[in-house]
Amino acid sequence: MRSNGLGSEQTNGQVSAQANGEVAKAWNTVRAHLRESAGARLFDKWLKPIELTPESDTDTVRLALPSAFMTNWVSNHYADRLLAEFRMQIPGVRSVSIETRSAIPQVAALRVEAVDAPQDAPTPVATIATPGVVRERPPLDPRFTFDRFVVDPSNRVAFNAARALAEPGVPRFSPLFLHGGTGQGKSHLMHAIGAAYLLAVPQANVILMSAERFMFDFVQAIRARDTHGFKARLRAADLLLIDDLQFIAGKDSTQEEFFHTINEVMGAGKRLVISADRCPQGLDGIELRITSRLSCGLVADIKAPDLTLRRAVLARKLIDMPEVSAPAEVLDLLAARITANIRDLEGALNRLVAYSQLTGDPIDMDFAVATLGDMLRGAERRVTIDEIQKAVSAHFELKPVDLVSARRAVVVARPRQIAMYLAKRLTTRSLPEIGRKFGGRDHSTVIHAVRRIEELRDKDRDIDAAVRTLLHTLEG
Repeated sequence: MRSNGLGSEQTNGQVSAQANGEVAKAWNTVRAHLRESAGARLFDKWLKPIELTPESDTDTVRLALPSAFMTNWVSNHYADRLLAEFRMQIPGVRSVSIETRSAIPQVAALRVEAVDAPQDAPTPVATIATPGVVRERPPLDPRFTFDRFVVDPSNRVAFNAARALAEPGVPRFSPLFLHGGTGQGKSHLMHAIGAAYLLAVPQANVILMSAERFMFDFVQAIRARDTHGFKARLRAADLLLIDDLQFIAGKDSTQEEFFHTINEVMGAGKRLVISADRCPQGLDGIELRITSRLSCGLVADIKAPDLTLRRAVLARKLIDMPEVSAPAEVLDLLAARITANIRDLEGALNRLVAYSQLTGDPIDMDFAVATLGDMLRGAERRVTIDEIQKAVSAHFELKPVDLVSARRAVVVARPRQIAMYLAKRLTTRSLPEIGRKFGGRDHSTVIHAVRRIEELRDKDRDIDAAVRTLLHTLEG
């Protein structure tokens, strides 16, 4: 046995090389297993960029990813799986460390060939670092990615526009203005844009903040007499995302600075994304020069989710909860009753799952009603007779006054009967109350109208189709 220093170094080097070779061989097998179980799309996006570092050994495996966002996602979703996979190959592995590549010492990484790696994979476009500017990493929520956004006709334009703006290279348009009601997905898309752009351009300077935060930081800069630093920070952004623009309505000095900021960002050819609860022209208290500037880009709205989209959102959310079993009838109940916005809908499902895990009770209809009773009752659609009369009048191209008039022509009488039928079905009003709302008619007239429409729905396809359409409109 050699005892001199040189021999010891050679022995240690041989052991290290042998260990690295064993770990590298195991990593090839682990990657193949991951690709098979995760599927090509998920693997290519999240797992394929993982690299095995030279510091790895049979005790601690060190893996690296190109961005903190990807590191967080893989750590949250695959840390346990990676450790289990490595232990299947090397039982002595004690831990798997998942790190961001920039945080690892600058040494040559031990690259393992990707499984079925395409030969024409695009190279991310790098940005040019600006001297003296600290690259920011925005507070992105790893749950909000394009893959997790459920697309349908109500949000397809906004989704496609967001994806286009997140692509590297010269942006096709800027700014992008997203608008829609609370909890409809605007913030989700903004986080997804930031995440996708950083994935494509890891060195990009991305800033995400609410308009309220913009105002707070600006006021703080004024007090600290450092408005120059505030301006330089925002105008150095490669991608600037400002959420909830409506919150600076009426704030004149903040709007002045906001206008100059977006002018500088747009003038420099940078990417700008703004969101609000209304379209630019509908923002009260926002200066005309700002709304005009924002309107010159692409304005995309996100409409309220219909029943189909609400149900699809629940199904998509359950994909991220493989341990949860929820029957279809429970999901149908949530989608039908909780109609205000996607955020409330997801909150209801989260509450249901949490209560089930805490109590050990299975999720079924009785459990859902008992757990979400107040939420389900509070979310029920409160349809009024006035709304029914307006909807029926619009559907049959009549004036609302026709439904309460004395006219008895079929073109008026039949829609009136349908309106009475819907009032009986969708409201809690009594028969006399319904009669009074239709020109002071007797309750027996209402009874006759309800029975007549019930009969006609079985015989007349046009009547049945009209009633179904009106029910969908009023309940959705």
